[in-house]
Amino acid sequence: MIGRIMEFYYFKLEIFIPKNNLFQMRECLRQVDAGHLGNYDCALSYSIVKSTWRPLEGSNPYIGEEGKLHEEEEYKIEVTVEAAKLDETLSAIKACHPYEEPGINVIPLYKIGL
Repeated sequence: MIGRIMEFYYFKLEIFIPKNNLFQMRECLRQVDAGHLGNYDCALSYSIVKSTWRPLEGSNPYIGEEGKLHEEEEYKIEVTVEAAKLDETLSAIKACHPYEEPGINVIPLYKIGL
């Protein structure tokens, strides 16, 4: 809507993590009630994706080597979060994410569950 700011009540988070961190991240999300939809909780999806990055000078990469382009299979987790819990959820993700710079996309959702 041009000229009007919409208020969003839910967001979808896309979180990119190493494949061996899936269960740890799922538990972190459960602890902050991310993925709570009506009478269900712990609702999330994950899929394998191929990601690339190049750690720059001064970085401390969890995976990869400074100055070299790296390619890795990761999981992309998708989870819905209430707007009121967004900041708490992002803090929890960053606290348990192994990457120095976690890949997290925050996408506003107009509606859910239709």
